[in-house]
Amino acid sequence: MVRASYDQKPYRRTMMETWGATVHASPSRATTAGANVLAADPDSPGSLGIAISEAVEAAGGSADTRYALGSVLNHVLMHQTVIGQEAVKQFHAAGESMPDLIVGCTGGGSNFAGLFLPFLREKLAGQGNPVIRAVEPSAAPSFTRGVYAYDFGDTAGFTPLLKMHTLGHDFIPDPVHAGGLRYHGMSPLLSHMYELGMFEAVAKPQRECFAAAVAFARSEGIIPAPEPTHALAAAIEEAKRCTETGEPKVILTALCGHGHFDMAAYEQYLHGEMVDFDLPQERIDEAIAKLPVVPS
Repeated sequence: MVRASYDQKPYRRTMMETWGATVHASPSRATTAGANVLAADPDSPGSLGIAISEAVEAAGGSADTRYALGSVLNHVLMHQTVIGQEAVKQFHAAGESMPDLIVGCTGGGSNFAGLFLPFLREKLAGQGNPVIRAVEPSAAPSFTRGVYAYDFGDTAGFTPLLKMHTLGHDFIPDPVHAGGLRYHGMSPLLSHMYELGMFEAVAKPQRECFAAAVAFARSEGIIPAPEPTHALAAAIEEAKRCTETGEPKVILTALCGHGHFDMAAYEQYLHGEMVDFDLPQERIDEAIAKLPVVPS
């Protein structure tokens, strides 16, 4: 479990332990990959890239262990399209053919792609023309500030090279509460589509996202996880714009998780203690400079 989330979400860890799991904070000393990170930075908050390295190393060193990645890889995006397939049918049942705007949070890309890919199929068939908008955290802006290049999917370089939008596999995002979005890269399929201009991307700081989350909770009665608050912030922003212009618009997003294990984050926000991290370009440049050299 990524160190930042291990510290921020203790009850998620406790739930896993209740069911018999042994949970390590990543980077850990249980693997060589984790130990190497700790040797360089004993206070590392960890990242999804580091956790992937540790998981791959642990699985590769044990004959009875298997590892399945839950995001980023293209086949995972295909599995997640059950979300969008259901949404297409729900729109038809409601008498709507297509939304005007589809907005989703992006870390590795599976939730976002799972929502919009079935609608993109309809769009390419001439059945509508929705705007598709990816929303990523300002702390890990691989679309909006990364580069399109071959890179490793993990920090230690165990994975094959993937051509994707990346901040560099050495990049460690600041410990924002949206732990599921703290990834240095983006799905190869989504990265290619972004290069083709098939959707747009924006980045949001966490305080704006939590403001949207509180507004959503008070109107809908559901406390969102930090990850989908990014999409909610962009959806609310668009709805306010429509209120000002008078333009009617149907906006679709997906609430991909509840925030019941994230109440410490909500407490910080409500007490005015949450901070937005500034990401200097120098940190991105330093990580990008370490991208693997691929012969042309």
